[in-house]
Amino acid sequence: MNPQKRIWKYGDNINTDVIFPGKYTYTMHDPTEMASHALEDLDPTFASNVQTGDIIVAGKNFGNGSSREQAVTCLTAAGVGAVIAISFARIWYRNAINNGLPAIICPRAVAEAEHGGHIMVDMQHHTIALDAHNFPFAPFSETARDILEVGGVIEFVKQKVQNQIDS
Repeated sequence: MNPQKRIWKYGDNINTDVIFPGKYTYTMHDPTEMASHALEDLDPTFASNVQTGDIIVAGKNFGNGSSREQAVTCLTAAGVGAVIAISFARIWYRNAINNGLPAIICPRAVAEAEHGGHIMVDMQHHTIALDAHNFPFAPFSETARDILEVGGVIEFVKQKVQNQIDS
């Protein structure tokens, strides 16, 4: 994820009902349709203007609330390349990694990022570039990195099983 991407910056406590409205939980199953409702109650322009690889930057406790996977699915289907926050709700963080969406904790980058600005995330070197500043972030665990590299836990498990069959 190296080319510069646009920043969508939001505040603290963005919960799963704000990320994907709960009223659609049992009526929508198509990820593309889910993407068209991503963040609609917070930012009605998001779903129609987000571009592949754009980055969400948020404050504390991103993804709190229910454990619905739609709150990750709608963002990945919309093309979001990563979410950078001060902190994440534990279950949302795990759902993000399991679905191949990098969830990066980097408070210093969050403080410097501006909505509509540009950002570069270098997963290999664990850095975020904003203007002339680079911000390091903690590397993912080996397993999380492997899951992210293949696009999610389902593909990761498929590859592990195939490797065992081939051995």
